[in-house]
Amino acid sequence: MTGSQVLRAHDRPVSRWKNGGGLTREVAADASGTGMEDFVWRVSLADIARSGPFSSFAGVDRIITLVDGAGMELIVDGVPHTIADAYEPYSFRGDAVTDCRLLSGPAVDLNVMTRRTRATAHVRMAREGFSVIPRTGVLVLVIALTGTVGVEESGVTLDRFDAVLFSDRDAGTLRVDGVAAVITVTTASGSPGT
Repeated sequence: MTGSQVLRAHDRPVSRWKNGGGLTREVAADASGTGMEDFVWRVSLADIARSGPFSSFAGVDRIITLVDGAGMELIVDGVPHTIADAYEPYSFRGDAVTDCRLLSGPAVDLNVMTRRTRATAHVRMAREGFSVIPRTGVLVLVIALTGTVGVEESGVTLDRFDAVLFSDRDAGTLRVDGVAAVITVTTASGSPGT
């Protein structure tokens, strides 16, 4: 994939979690045509309607960020972690036994998953403008979480949960009026999506 790609929230299909316990909307994933068992990287927004177990993903690292709702307590391999502050990324192993207890009603989280031996990810929140200059093997996905994000070069405006994916050497300058998630995915040489 070369160049930036706008990914509108209203174009995303809704699918059930791997374990059937919730709904997810895939924002972007590696382009290898793989399924839920063998992706290299995947970014989604998940609706958590009730407390219960998270799906297990062998060999996968996860970063979860609360983007709507009062939050949750995650019990990861028996250790509780309270996720009640929006826009604070939390990392854990996808193959850990993970249960979720909602604190007060439904929640929406941003979910970043990478195959441990083939990719790594970093998630940060942007509250002001910034520039993107990806390198070979590095993808940058920007998702508008509140307010709007503008891409200066194309004049495109992203509304809530819209995204833009930068790959290869495609640079961009973004204006942020609100909060945007900036997800950097680095893939191992030869992995799909590089």
